[in-house]
Amino acid sequence: MSIASDTIRTAETSVPLLPALAERWSPRSFDPVAPIDEDKLTAALEAARWSPSAANTQPWRFIVARRGSEAFDAIVANLMGFNQVWAGKASVLIVAVAELVDAEGKERRWATYDLGQAVAHLSVQAHHDGLHVHQMGGFDIDGVRKAFDIDKSFEPVSVTALGTVADADSLPEPLREREQAPRTRRPLEDIIVVND
Repeated sequence: MSIASDTIRTAETSVPLLPALAERWSPRSFDPVAPIDEDKLTAALEAARWSPSAANTQPWRFIVARRGSEAFDAIVANLMGFNQVWAGKASVLIVAVAELVDAEGKERRWATYDLGQAVAHLSVQAHHDGLHVHQMGGFDIDGVRKAFDIDKSFEPVSVTALGTVADADSLPEPLREREQAPRTRRPLEDIIVVND
């Protein structure tokens, strides 16, 4: 069984969710020749821009690199393990960076939380517009910091692959098997500590 670009992998939820949430998943099989739709990319970045943040500090920055650019190649060079095998086929790689310290040297305690919300908003908007996103933590932080001359007050947190999903058969094993595995999550009751 292969997962084609028109396949919807809807989550089995305890109650109905918005389609963009229930159908969102993180593929590793990206179409290596599909160009990015610039309007859809801009919409995803706008969704990130308008996400909530503590005291409206907006402590996020994004390095947006399109396939074929030097920036894209620099990101791929700093990916780790299996991520280097598949992520270079995405149309765009986005490094999500958190501003951990403000201009006065004060710690932004919630910066990574806020950055996570921004990337989540980006992900949902992208999926709504027919794109797919896969977020990664497996990358060389110091290598990315050096490649893009990132100031010490900022921290690269994740890399997001964004593009058009391709058939899972384009992946080598064991990635193909993981791509085709059923979507699973812990039961809702296992993640709620108190529900009084």
